[in-house]
Amino acid sequence: MSALTESAPGYRAGRTLPFRVELVRQLKRRRTMAMGGILAVLPFVLIVAFAIGGTPGADEDGGGGGNRLNLMDTATSSGANFAATCLFVSAGFLLVVPVALFCGDTVASEASWSSLRYLLAAPVPRARLLWSKLTVALAMSLAAMVLLPVVALAAGTAAYGWGPLELPTGGSLGTADTVPRLALVVGFIFVSQLVTAGLAFWLSTKTDAPLGAVGGAVGLTIIGNVLDQVTALGTWRDFLPAHWQFAWADALQPQLEWSGMLKGSAVSVTYALVLFALAFRNFSRKDIVS
Repeated sequence: MSALTESAPGYRAGRTLPFRVELVRQLKRRRTMAMGGILAVLPFVLIVAFAIGGTPGADEDGGGGGNRLNLMDTATSSGANFAATCLFVSAGFLLVVPVALFCGDTVASEASWSSLRYLLAAPVPRARLLWSKLTVALAMSLAAMVLLPVVALAAGTAAYGWGPLELPTGGSLGTADTVPRLALVVGFIFVSQLVTAGLAFWLSTKTDAPLGAVGGAVGLTIIGNVLDQVTALGTWRDFLPAHWQFAWADALQPQLEWSGMLKGSAVSVTYALVLFALAFRNFSRKDIVS
């Protein structure tokens, strides 16, 4: 490093691959625009579906339990209820995809393009490269999660009007409390998806195939969801991130409940920190040939 500093006096490791540059690079990619388009179109697809199929009624088979039935029953009550319904139907899988895509396509895509070694030869320190790509990937994942309810709230308000948020457990929230509660829901969903982000990011440092990292993260997330359905595991399920993925329903109560969301956040953050650490450790020792 001393020789580098002498030959390039203006060199500063902290100024290499700045956040803004990496963000612009990722925003221009087709997969980013395609994912944004899918999330933006989903609310309109649901509005058309409700228009064709009619307003969801209480006589329908909820299948997934009381919360699901009540959320679907009140989907067309107001723009806020429609936004909450869009989050519910997409939180289990659809919102997993952009997180896995943005985080799993970070290092692996550069390796597949044979541009990774040139970035490091720029020179961009390995830790700096990972931090820059990870922060951009997480920022884009959060943006994707915000985009869906924002579009749903606007489209739902235009279609069904603005009104109080009718709660699954009965009662309703005033308009002043609606947006903060929905923001809390989005925040918890983002935190709960940090495990998927960690898996995708770690796999991205292990393979040169972006689809392998993305698909691996999605597949492992699905396995976690399946294991959570095995009731024979008993209290062991409490250590599965999937067990807490819908704890945000506690935010849709007259009296806000924090216990489930706090436990779920603690589990998710713990797994994520371990996976991020493994990614940095693996990349620092990896022989870059592509």
